[in-house]
Amino acid sequence: MRKPDVEERDGANRADGTSSSWKGGKLYKFERDMLAGAVMGGVVHTVVAPIERVKLLLQTQEGNAALLSASGSGVHRKRFKGFVDCVARTVREEGFISLWRGNGTGVLRYYPSVALNFSLKDLYRSILKGSESSKTYSQWSSVAATNFLAGAGAGCTTLVIIYPLDIAHTRLAADVGHTGSRQFKGITHFLQTIYQKDGIRGVYRGLPASLHGMVVHRGLYFGGFDTVKDTVISEEAPLWQRWVTAQVVTSTAGFVSYPLDTVRRRMMMQSGLQTPVYSGTLDCWRKIYKMEGIGSFYRGAMSNLFRSTGAAAILVLYDEVKKFMNWGGL
Repeated sequence: MRKPDVEERDGANRADGTSSSWKGGKLYKFERDMLAGAVMGGVVHTVVAPIERVKLLLQTQEGNAALLSASGSGVHRKRFKGFVDCVARTVREEGFISLWRGNGTGVLRYYPSVALNFSLKDLYRSILKGSESSKTYSQWSSVAATNFLAGAGAGCTTLVIIYPLDIAHTRLAADVGHTGSRQFKGITHFLQTIYQKDGIRGVYRGLPASLHGMVVHRGLYFGGFDTVKDTVISEEAPLWQRWVTAQVVTSTAGFVSYPLDTVRRRMMMQSGLQTPVYSGTLDCWRKIYKMEGIGSFYRGAMSNLFRSTGAAAILVLYDEVKKFMNWGGL
């Protein structure tokens, strides 16, 4: 029989009337989870940053003005044919270091994103589990539903908080060319330019589409892994087994939600345009399908599969960091 985890023990204590200590424990655990999430976020993102940029270039190229029109030097830039072509051309035309373009903004976004996602997921999970009877929660369907809702809720909450950094990361990574010909000089220049043209609405362009994708992706990403941990593998399972599980869950979540991610990235590329290509999220879905075909929704998906290795590592490393913090008395 599986031993009760921390949230279940907290729920038992709360039933005994120790509500004040429960609240204090949850607050401390929330802060500790944020620290654990932030510890490895920036490092992992830096490692996978080149794959992330290639994925964004492939995903947004049909709506990227810099790729579809003449550049500052008057040379027409052709569309990328695939992952290898994108990497080769980017290195040849912009230099090897350009594969990390936008990584600074990405790290600024990733630290709070990972920290908030994991800590809020655990917090929401504790609240949802505490509101159910132990008998109900023992059922697999209830476990999965609770974990899915906790993951989706954490993803949406975090996205709203960090969205300006998210859209800035996308636009800077998708900006092509050498320093003098690029559209934006950095995150500050991007935010100032978009705010002057479109106001606060431009900074939050694509948020509704992003929330749709976040419900699916984070719900499956966090919910799937936590459900497997709760029902299939034990906490003492070898690290490689947990990593394989995380890789399967991460790849599945990324593949299922990828069309939603493509639409949200396309909507982000609309900020600052005098004549937007899409009038809204539904119009974006319709035009991509009608003009480019269903395959365009999955453009860059192979890059995302490679990138999922880092996301899977974060799921496993998060638990390992928490174990280390427990061992250290934090």
